[in-house]
Amino acid sequence: MSSFELLSANMKRKIWEMKWDSLTPIQEKTIPLVFHTQNDLVISSGTASGKTEAALLPILSMVEKDAMHALKVIYVSPLKALINNQFERIEKICEHSDIAIHRWHGDVSQSKKKRFLENPTGILQITPESIESMFVNRSNLLRAVFKDVDFIIIDEIHSFFDNARGVHLRSLLSRLAKYAEKPPRQIGLSATVDNFELVKSWLNYEQPDNVEVLNIKGNDKNLKFHLMHVQQDAPMLPLELLMDLRELTRDRKAVVFCNNRGQVEEVTVGLNRLADREGMGETYYPHHSSIDKKEREYVEKVMTESTLPKSVIATSSLELGIDIGNIEIVIQIDSTFSVSSLKQRLGRSGRKRDADQLLQLYSTSEPNLIQSLAVMELVIENWVEPSTGYQLPFDVLFQQLISICQETDGVRYPELLDNIRAIPIFHSIEEADVQNLISHMINEDYLEVIKGSGEIIVGLAGEKLLRSKDFYAVFMSSQEYEVMENHKKIGKLDQSFILNEGDNLILAGKLWRVKDIDHDRKKVYVEKAVNGKKPSYSGFPGYIHPRIREKMMEILCSTDSFRYVNDSAVSTLNDERKKYVFNEVTPSERIIWSDREEMIFEAYTGTKITKTLVWMLRYYGVNAKIKDSTDKISFPHVDVIQKIFNKIKNKSWVEADLVPYVYEQEWLESKYSKEIGEELAIKMHIANEFKINEAVNFLQKYELRIIEAT
Repeated sequence: MSSFELLSANMKRKIWEMKWDSLTPIQEKTIPLVFHTQNDLVISSGTASGKTEAALLPILSMVEKDAMHALKVIYVSPLKALINNQFERIEKICEHSDIAIHRWHGDVSQSKKKRFLENPTGILQITPESIESMFVNRSNLLRAVFKDVDFIIIDEIHSFFDNARGVHLRSLLSRLAKYAEKPPRQIGLSATVDNFELVKSWLNYEQPDNVEVLNIKGNDKNLKFHLMHVQQDAPMLPLELLMDLRELTRDRKAVVFCNNRGQVEEVTVGLNRLADREGMGETYYPHHSSIDKKEREYVEKVMTESTLPKSVIATSSLELGIDIGNIEIVIQIDSTFSVSSLKQRLGRSGRKRDADQLLQLYSTSEPNLIQSLAVMELVIENWVEPSTGYQLPFDVLFQQLISICQETDGVRYPELLDNIRAIPIFHSIEEADVQNLISHMINEDYLEVIKGSGEIIVGLAGEKLLRSKDFYAVFMSSQEYEVMENHKKIGKLDQSFILNEGDNLILAGKLWRVKDIDHDRKKVYVEKAVNGKKPSYSGFPGYIHPRIREKMMEILCSTDSFRYVNDSAVSTLNDERKKYVFNEVTPSERIIWSDREEMIFEAYTGTKITKTLVWMLRYYGVNAKIKDSTDKISFPHVDVIQKIFNKIKNKSWVEADLVPYVYEQEWLESKYSKEIGEELAIKMHIANEFKINEAVNFLQKYELRIIEAT
């Protein structure tokens, strides 16, 4: 029987109405597996390949009769905006089936949540943080809500693998499963997944062999791409770049990706000024997390519905699958920090049938040019960063212990340990460390032991955390001011951004003058202005994988040409190569540039290995530090540096050797890392940040050469 014939009559009818010529390859493969096996699934395929329908069409065919009377499917999404965006899409698929679709996140009204709780049916779209809120605030209803769940779909599953939020989600799903009458099947969706063994164990730790991976790489789209280098020698982006961007997007719908929110604002205003000169009015719209939700939703609506060549300027806020219509070209200003990110962004274009995927890259500095080339070449090679996981997640365990004590309204010590043992994502943590954390939390009043009964409940310090709206998330958020024009919310600004009354700034693509700052209420009141400076925001771009840095070194040491770059890129690349070519450097070498005062070690390896090398050098008395965004290591001139590196290479290291040499600002910082106690914070840092074996292997692999700088 064909995949199509396996579907219910209602699902077939919907396919006919949507006028599909055929099922996509990923749908053809997925549908029989959903029907004929009980396995969990990971569905990995390119953007716009039909992954969502591949999962939903067979699932809805199987549950549509029972879904009118019980909650059968939980659809977990990383973003509230993605839930809102997917709602209508799922609703259309279900329109002949009488399956209810419910949304649950912070922006959904209490009345709608109450109606769902009174009659939990169909599909529930929800974020991890909202699942957490149900455990904390609706614990008496959990069994009634979740008992009949058959399927859990995890959208954009790759976004959960290597961070605290992914550990949090896995813990919540394990806790949720105990309320279901049978373990729900789990189905993960992603366009960029690698390291499938880790992915399988993340989805089903106890039975990873029961996870089926469907991986269809690439698609039949023709990718056309170009890289333009425009050197930036001033704080503002070059006018040449903005003018080229304007020319490129004048007659196209585009999404322009920037690596920070301030640049989004700068580019939006600059492009709209150019459009205004042509009498075009507002043509470009900003989109990032510090713009008010209503403004972002307006931008998404304009981009989806407009038939005019409108463009959106965005951070990673549009990297995931939020629908913004048929984008004709994707533009990236300066390199992404990962291949996975560029592949996600590239997937936003070419969604129309027979349309090419178009990508324009810009670089504004020498390092960004080399990194842009390296990332693009790895995209061409179809390489993507493998997932590594988040190690020894004491910070998430801290939050979950408070949540479990709240859920159970008090629990005896042995039962609390049993609860933790029943959550596979915490199995990497030794029981002695679990007990250590619980004791620390009791001592610090995050938990409290009731005299007599011996039950553990949430303590006063824990209550303070628990009652904060911020408790439900395990990721850090910066301290921000709300920006208001009269009673209208515009967006947010980092409190670290230095701001005074009378200053002009850009926010939400508009120019504003600061009228008043209410420091107590954390509000900034503004009025329209005619100029402004871009705001700055705190944020960590992420770790760069060793393969990207290695590819950069290979490019610098070669004479390869790249047909997709402009003349300025060719000239700049040649200039950057000269010192390597002149010194006959090969990719198997790493260079230490030396003068009388300073040495610069160009390691060209991953961020974590570079940091570990810095700590190893400090162990031997070398005052090393990471110099800049390219992860070069600088230190005062040392005549015997080669001997020191040989000592590093040959020493039998233990983690404790390096701990004293981690500066205060270098410690791994997470939302709850300061609450778990020094001993566990050090262990967590070691597990996630120290790459001792990899650093030693790096020194064994590459020959180090000292070259006198000229």
